[in-house]
Amino acid sequence: MSAEKRRSSTTAVPIKNIERELICPICKELFTHPLILPCQHSVCHKCVRELLMLNHEDSFDAGSECSLPGSPRSRVPSPSMERLDRLVRSGGSRGSISSPGWRRGSVTPRVTTIPCPGCQHDIDLGERGISMLFRNFTLENIVERYRQAARAAVAIMCNICKPPQQQEATKSCMDCKASYCNECFKLHHPWGTPKAQHEYVGPTTNFRPKVLMCPEHEMEKVNMYCEVCRRPVCHLCKLGGSHANHKVTSMSSAYKILKEKLAKSIHYLISKEDQVRTQITDLDLLINQTEENGQLAERQANEHFERLFETLQERKSEMLRSIEQSRNRRLDQLKAQVEEYQGMLENSGLVGYAQEVLKETDQSCFVQTAKQLHIRIQKATESLRTFHPASDPCFDEFVLNTSREETLLKEMCFGGVPDPPLIDLSNSRVYNEASICWRLSDDHLPTDHHVLEYRRLGGPGQSPSQEDGEDSGVWRATDRVYGPSTVVCDLEPDSLYSFRVRSCRNSMFSPHSPEVTFHTPPAPAFGFLFSDKCGFSTERLILNKRRDTVESVASMAFLLAAERVQTGSYIGLDYIIGDMGISQGRHYWAFKVEPYSYMVKVGVASDSKLLEWFHNPRDTSSPRYDHDSGHDSGSEDACYELSQPFTLLTLGMGKLFIPKTSSSSSASTANASSGDPGNRVLPMPQRLGVCLDYDECRVYFYDADTMRCLYERQVDCSGTMYPAFGLMGSGKVQLEEFITAKRLTF
Repeated sequence: MSAEKRRSSTTAVPIKNIERELICPICKELFTHPLILPCQHSVCHKCVRELLMLNHEDSFDAGSECSLPGSPRSRVPSPSMERLDRLVRSGGSRGSISSPGWRRGSVTPRVTTIPCPGCQHDIDLGERGISMLFRNFTLENIVERYRQAARAAVAIMCNICKPPQQQEATKSCMDCKASYCNECFKLHHPWGTPKAQHEYVGPTTNFRPKVLMCPEHEMEKVNMYCEVCRRPVCHLCKLGGSHANHKVTSMSSAYKILKEKLAKSIHYLISKEDQVRTQITDLDLLINQTEENGQLAERQANEHFERLFETLQERKSEMLRSIEQSRNRRLDQLKAQVEEYQGMLENSGLVGYAQEVLKETDQSCFVQTAKQLHIRIQKATESLRTFHPASDPCFDEFVLNTSREETLLKEMCFGGVPDPPLIDLSNSRVYNEASICWRLSDDHLPTDHHVLEYRRLGGPGQSPSQEDGEDSGVWRATDRVYGPSTVVCDLEPDSLYSFRVRSCRNSMFSPHSPEVTFHTPPAPAFGFLFSDKCGFSTERLILNKRRDTVESVASMAFLLAAERVQTGSYIGLDYIIGDMGISQGRHYWAFKVEPYSYMVKVGVASDSKLLEWFHNPRDTSSPRYDHDSGHDSGSEDACYELSQPFTLLTLGMGKLFIPKTSSSSSASTANASSGDPGNRVLPMPQRLGVCLDYDECRVYFYDADTMRCLYERQVDCSGTMYPAFGLMGSGKVQLEEFITAKRLTF
């Protein structure tokens, strides 16, 4: 009866309207045996396999021709459903399906990383490859219902009836994986037999397993949900597998929570249907306006360029005409000079004529003719002595220098004023130096450079009007920045700074980004790494290669030690300290504690107290009987006394616990003196900061994002003080990059 209800509820969904959600992003066809990637996007099984094959071929031979025409589906034939289940579930086939084309002993490494077509992130499938992915049975069922709605005229036939009397199926048995008409179903599922208890649904060709099995432990059912990896897991995965240190919930709880969230979200969207339709109408109007304005911009651009072309064409024609006229004039002058000089040759021209005049014997006639001829001969003789061409063959006056015009044309701005960038708060960090990052809009045009501006708004306990400095409140700009980030140096401690940035393209500046404010720490940043020598427990603590992240894991030794809890013994904290000590001055450092951490203690401790902690047995006494052991986890109501050589603050399970102070204590915080324990439990900050004033013998704990002081107290600084961290159970602490880089001023 429940199956019929489920069927009736699903048929009410307008299944034909959701086709876009059922298309594989790779092959652009309806999903076939979809698998869920770790990023929660679904991709066809064959498409994932093809991506692995492509990546493997590229890594095997980058120069070989491995292009695939058309869809990835065209390379590998479609396996049957049974073979698919066998490949995904069996251990013997796991190697071939994890990385196609890879063989043991091959020089080429196995490729298990593919780009997700949905979010464009690289997905590492791990050593087990595709066998670690769940099949998306829910999506398969929806695709199957869509196919049935699309081919309403094509009915699913009974698998038992024989042609030509084969009847249309009315039910499908999920246990038998077959479809039946009414008569055949009654015949094969008689009352009073185990088959009568089989689960049946409406006619379908998609039969999924009744129970979802763990892909890593094939014989185990998934009964929990990992909130870190966001995937179902079995109890073996939690006990000793890859999810041992992750926070998990029961499957029923995850089902209830996720279903309620999804139902609320769907209800909210349905309640806003009129608003959505109005926004769709507005978007359609914007589309039309964009089309019209785009066409108008094209016409105006064509007109502007046509006018430029016409002006250039006019100037070109005028210049070519001037060059032609000058060339003709010069050629005429030179040709005339050539003819003149040719007349000076013997028996030709002027010389020949003069020779004939010399033959005249009549004196009066000779004198009459020779006088003018002699003048011409003298001019010719003079021209021989001072030869000058009649015109200059050089056309330098017509050579154009268009560099300025070309520069102007190149600087013509067609994109208008660039969009302002946005300062990225999540990646920006401010200490006595500020690392400010920003991002541009997704559809932005390339920019030439950026300029970051900043100003000091106020110092400790002062408003901007009380500041005496000349630069207070005045914007200062950095040099040109050609990337998405920059570093500002020499900031005042315990001060409020405002930052803004703008972009420049083609000498045009964008508007300023919205101002963001950061509060600098009360002291310069103290640079250090985790020490891998002093007291470091390799059994229960994992330190990465950079020594900026430490993680506590629940190992077998921890599990065996837990048995001693029955006898009243204590399972101690695993301590790790910084590799640099403090013996004078004020210093500040910040770090992040993962929210899933069970219990983490952070603070400072002297070298003498650390030696005591590291050399005393940790599982023989309870902290309730050793007040100075540094452990107040036995009871959060324990009080600190004055002048202790250490101070530790407890964090865990997404909370921060403020220690209860005694009446004689000098510790101060907004909630520390309250008698209500609930007032001493705060949400865990995303980033925690610690400031040690060695000279004043005080330690401060801050919310590093807002620089709000959460707790402060007096501490005995008689020796060298070290940043100290204690972990119990699963937990993780990560130092910030500015702290580990050791590149800030001290």
